[in-house]
Amino acid sequence: MYSNEETAKSAPRILGAMFLIVIVISLVSGVVLSLSGSISDILVKISDNLTLMRISILFGLLNSLGIVALASLLYTVLNQQNRIIALVALGLWLSEAIFYAISQIGAFALIPLSQDFVKAGTPEHSFYQTLGDFLYFGVDKQAVTIHMWFYCLGGILWYFLFYKSKFIPSAISLFGLIAASLGLVGVVCEFLGAEVPIFVYLPLLPFELTIGLWLMLRGIKDSSKI
Repeated sequence: MYSNEETAKSAPRILGAMFLIVIVISLVSGVVLSLSGSISDILVKISDNLTLMRISILFGLLNSLGIVALASLLYTVLNQQNRIIALVALGLWLSEAIFYAISQIGAFALIPLSQDFVKAGTPEHSFYQTLGDFLYFGVDKQAVTIHMWFYCLGGILWYFLFYKSKFIPSAISLFGLIAASLGLVGVVCEFLGAEVPIFVYLPLLPFELTIGLWLMLRGIKDSSKI
Protein backbone atom coordinates (compact mmCIF):
# COMPACT_ATOMS: atom_id res chain seq x y z
CA MET A 1 0.00 0.00 0.00
CA TYR A 2 1.19 3.51 -0.82
CA SER A 3 1.02 6.27 1.80
CA ASN A 4 -0.81 9.52 1.07
CA GLU A 5 2.55 11.28 0.84
CA GLU A 6 3.87 8.82 -1.74
CA THR A 7 0.65 9.12 -3.74
CA ALA A 8 0.89 12.92 -3.66
CA LYS A 9 4.48 12.84 -4.85
CA SER A 10 3.73 10.44 -7.72
CA ALA A 11 0.54 12.20 -8.88
CA PRO A 12 2.29 14.97 -10.90
CA ARG A 13 4.38 12.45 -12.86
CA ILE A 14 1.34 10.29 -13.50
CA LEU A 15 -0.47 13.45 -14.60
CA GLY A 16 2.30 14.20 -17.09
CA ALA A 17 2.10 10.68 -18.49
CA MET A 18 -1.68 10.99 -18.79
CA PHE A 19 -1.34 14.23 -20.79
CA LEU A 20 0.82 12.33 -23.28
CA ILE A 21 -1.45 9.26 -23.35
CA VAL A 22 -4.51 11.39 -24.10
CA ILE A 23 -2.63 13.17 -26.90
CA VAL A 24 -1.65 9.86 -28.51
CA ILE A 25 -5.16 8.41 -28.20
CA SER A 26 -6.70 11.57 -29.64
CA LEU A 27 -4.30 11.62 -32.60
CA VAL A 28 -4.88 7.92 -33.34
CA SER A 29 -8.65 8.45 -33.22
CA GLY A 30 -8.36 11.29 -35.72
CA VAL A 31 -6.04 9.62 -38.24
CA VAL A 32 -7.33 6.03 -38.28
CA LEU A 33 -10.05 7.07 -40.73
CA SER A 34 -10.08 10.53 -42.25
CA LEU A 35 -13.51 11.61 -43.52
CA SER A 36 -14.07 14.46 -45.97
CA GLY A 37 -16.12 15.46 -48.98
CA SER A 38 -19.89 15.34 -49.40
CA ILE A 39 -22.03 13.37 -47.00
CA SER A 40 -22.53 10.76 -49.75
CA ASP A 41 -18.75 10.35 -50.05
CA ILE A 42 -18.47 10.06 -46.28
CA LEU A 43 -21.16 7.37 -46.07
CA VAL A 44 -19.52 5.34 -48.84
CA LYS A 45 -16.10 5.60 -47.21
CA ILE A 46 -17.48 4.48 -43.86
CA SER A 47 -19.20 1.51 -45.49
CA ASP A 48 -15.94 0.55 -47.21
CA ASN A 49 -13.93 0.88 -43.98
CA LEU A 50 -16.18 -0.45 -41.21
CA THR A 51 -13.34 -1.89 -39.13
CA LEU A 52 -11.35 1.34 -39.25
CA MET A 53 -14.46 3.31 -38.34
CA ARG A 54 -15.08 1.10 -35.31
CA ILE A 55 -11.44 1.42 -34.25
CA SER A 56 -11.67 5.20 -34.57
CA ILE A 57 -14.79 5.24 -32.39
CA LEU A 58 -13.16 2.95 -29.83
CA PHE A 59 -10.19 5.29 -29.53
CA GLY A 60 -12.61 8.20 -29.25
CA LEU A 61 -14.29 6.53 -26.27
CA LEU A 62 -10.88 5.79 -24.75
CA ASN A 63 -10.06 9.47 -25.20
CA SER A 64 -13.19 10.36 -23.26
CA LEU A 65 -12.08 8.12 -20.40
CA GLY A 66 -8.61 9.63 -20.59
CA ILE A 67 -10.07 13.11 -20.15
CA VAL A 68 -11.86 11.95 -16.98
CA ALA A 69 -8.60 10.52 -15.61
CA LEU A 70 -6.69 13.67 -16.60
CA ALA A 71 -9.22 15.94 -14.91
CA SER A 72 -9.14 13.84 -11.74
CA LEU A 73 -5.35 13.97 -11.59
CA LEU A 74 -5.32 17.72 -12.18
CA TYR A 75 -7.75 18.14 -9.31
CA THR A 76 -5.52 16.00 -7.08
CA VAL A 77 -2.47 18.12 -7.89
CA LEU A 78 -4.08 21.57 -7.86
CA ASN A 79 -7.09 21.55 -5.54
CA GLN A 80 -5.17 23.05 -2.60
CA GLN A 81 -4.37 26.14 -4.65
CA ASN A 82 -8.06 27.03 -4.79
CA ARG A 83 -10.60 24.27 -4.19
CA ILE A 84 -13.54 26.13 -5.74
CA ILE A 85 -11.70 26.94 -8.97
CA ALA A 86 -10.39 23.37 -9.12
CA LEU A 87 -13.91 21.97 -8.66
CA VAL A 88 -15.29 24.20 -11.42
CA ALA A 89 -12.44 23.17 -13.74
CA LEU A 90 -13.07 19.51 -12.87
CA GLY A 91 -16.75 19.89 -13.74
CA LEU A 92 -15.91 21.59 -17.03
CA TRP A 93 -13.55 18.81 -18.10
CA LEU A 94 -16.00 16.09 -17.05
CA SER A 95 -18.54 17.88 -19.28
CA GLU A 96 -15.90 17.88 -22.02
CA ALA A 97 -15.58 14.10 -21.69
CA ILE A 98 -19.36 13.67 -21.88
CA PHE A 99 -19.70 15.68 -25.07
CA TYR A 100 -16.78 13.86 -26.65
CA ALA A 101 -18.58 10.59 -25.89
CA ILE A 102 -21.77 12.04 -27.41
CA SER A 103 -19.85 12.78 -30.60
CA GLN A 104 -18.96 9.09 -30.80
CA ILE A 105 -22.66 8.20 -30.62
CA GLY A 106 -23.20 10.23 -33.80
CA ALA A 107 -20.22 8.52 -35.44
CA PHE A 108 -21.38 5.05 -34.38
CA ALA A 109 -24.87 5.66 -35.76
CA LEU A 110 -23.33 6.38 -39.18
CA ILE A 111 -22.18 2.75 -39.52
CA PRO A 112 -25.59 1.09 -40.12
CA LEU A 113 -26.75 4.13 -42.09
CA SER A 114 -23.74 3.88 -44.42
CA GLN A 115 -24.37 0.18 -44.98
CA ASP A 116 -28.03 0.77 -45.85
CA PHE A 117 -27.04 3.64 -48.12
CA VAL A 118 -24.67 1.48 -50.13
CA LYS A 119 -27.13 -1.44 -50.26
CA ALA A 120 -29.76 0.97 -51.64
CA GLY A 121 -27.38 1.88 -54.49
CA THR A 122 -26.21 5.23 -53.10
CA PRO A 123 -29.33 7.14 -54.17
CA GLU A 124 -28.95 10.88 -54.63
CA HIS A 125 -31.06 13.42 -52.73
CA SER A 126 -32.51 10.81 -50.39
CA PHE A 127 -33.22 10.68 -46.65
CA TYR A 128 -29.85 8.92 -46.25
CA GLN A 129 -28.05 12.18 -46.94
CA THR A 130 -30.40 14.12 -44.68
CA LEU A 131 -29.95 11.73 -41.75
CA GLY A 132 -26.23 11.37 -42.46
CA ASP A 133 -25.79 15.13 -42.49
CA PHE A 134 -27.55 15.36 -39.14
CA LEU A 135 -25.49 12.60 -37.52
CA TYR A 136 -22.13 13.68 -38.93
CA PHE A 137 -22.32 17.46 -38.92
CA GLY A 138 -25.12 17.98 -36.39
CA VAL A 139 -24.15 15.43 -33.74
CA ASP A 140 -20.55 14.29 -34.27
CA LYS A 141 -18.93 17.56 -35.30
CA GLN A 142 -21.07 19.89 -33.19
CA ALA A 143 -20.49 17.78 -30.08
CA VAL A 144 -16.74 18.03 -30.71
CA THR A 145 -17.07 21.83 -30.95
CA ILE A 146 -18.99 21.95 -27.67
CA HIS A 147 -16.39 19.65 -26.10
CA MET A 148 -13.73 22.20 -27.09
CA TRP A 149 -15.75 24.93 -25.35
CA PHE A 150 -15.57 23.01 -22.07
CA TYR A 151 -11.92 22.09 -22.66
CA CYS A 152 -10.82 25.68 -23.19
CA LEU A 153 -12.78 27.08 -20.24
CA GLY A 154 -11.50 24.34 -17.94
CA GLY A 155 -7.99 24.66 -19.35
CA ILE A 156 -7.86 28.37 -18.56
CA LEU A 157 -8.72 27.58 -14.94
CA TRP A 158 -6.25 24.66 -14.64
CA TYR A 159 -3.39 26.62 -16.17
CA PHE A 160 -4.17 29.65 -14.00
CA LEU A 161 -3.83 27.39 -10.95
CA PHE A 162 -0.52 26.09 -12.31
CA TYR A 163 0.65 29.68 -12.77
CA LYS A 164 -0.44 30.57 -9.23
CA SER A 165 1.20 27.48 -7.71
CA LYS A 166 4.61 27.95 -9.38
CA PHE A 167 4.74 24.13 -9.58
CA ILE A 168 6.04 24.41 -13.16
CA PRO A 169 7.87 27.24 -14.96
CA SER A 170 5.63 30.27 -15.40
CA ALA A 171 6.40 30.29 -19.13
CA ILE A 172 4.69 26.90 -19.54
CA SER A 173 1.63 28.03 -17.56
CA LEU A 174 1.38 31.25 -19.59
CA PHE A 175 1.74 29.24 -22.80
CA GLY A 176 -1.24 27.14 -21.70
CA LEU A 177 -3.32 30.18 -20.78
CA ILE A 178 -2.66 31.80 -24.15
CA ALA A 179 -3.32 28.60 -26.12
CA ALA A 180 -6.57 27.85 -24.27
CA SER A 181 -7.75 31.47 -24.55
CA LEU A 182 -7.02 31.49 -28.28
CA GLY A 183 -8.91 28.21 -28.64
CA LEU A 184 -11.87 29.67 -26.73
CA VAL A 185 -12.01 32.61 -29.13
CA GLY A 186 -12.01 30.12 -32.01
CA VAL A 187 -14.88 28.12 -30.47
CA VAL A 188 -16.97 31.26 -29.91
CA CYS A 189 -16.38 32.25 -33.54
CA GLU A 190 -17.55 28.79 -34.62
CA PHE A 191 -20.70 29.19 -32.52
CA LEU A 192 -21.34 32.45 -34.37
CA GLY A 193 -21.06 30.68 -37.71
CA ALA A 194 -17.56 31.76 -38.72
CA GLU A 195 -15.02 29.49 -40.39
CA VAL A 196 -12.10 29.05 -38.01
CA PRO A 197 -8.75 27.87 -39.43
CA ILE A 198 -7.12 24.91 -37.72
CA PHE A 199 -4.02 26.91 -36.74
CA VAL A 200 -6.12 28.67 -34.06
CA TYR A 201 -6.21 25.39 -32.13
CA LEU A 202 -2.74 24.11 -33.03
CA PRO A 203 -0.90 25.78 -30.08
CA LEU A 204 -2.76 23.44 -27.73
CA LEU A 205 -0.84 20.44 -29.06
CA PRO A 206 2.73 21.65 -28.36
CA PHE A 207 1.57 23.01 -25.01
CA GLU A 208 0.15 19.66 -23.88
CA LEU A 209 3.28 17.90 -25.10
CA THR A 210 5.43 20.37 -23.18
CA ILE A 211 3.53 20.20 -19.90
CA GLY A 212 3.16 16.43 -20.20
CA LEU A 213 6.87 15.86 -20.69
CA TRP A 214 7.82 18.36 -17.97
CA LEU A 215 5.55 16.84 -15.36
CA MET A 216 6.48 13.27 -16.24
CA LEU A 217 10.22 13.91 -16.23
CA ARG A 218 10.57 16.68 -13.64
CA GLY A 219 7.44 16.54 -11.50
CA ILE A 220 6.58 19.74 -9.66
CA LYS A 221 8.84 22.03 -7.68
CA ASP A 222 7.42 21.29 -4.25
CA SER A 223 5.11 18.27 -4.22
CA SER A 224 4.95 18.36 -0.40
CA LYS A 225 2.52 21.27 -0.75
CA ILE A 226 -0.05 19.21 -2.64
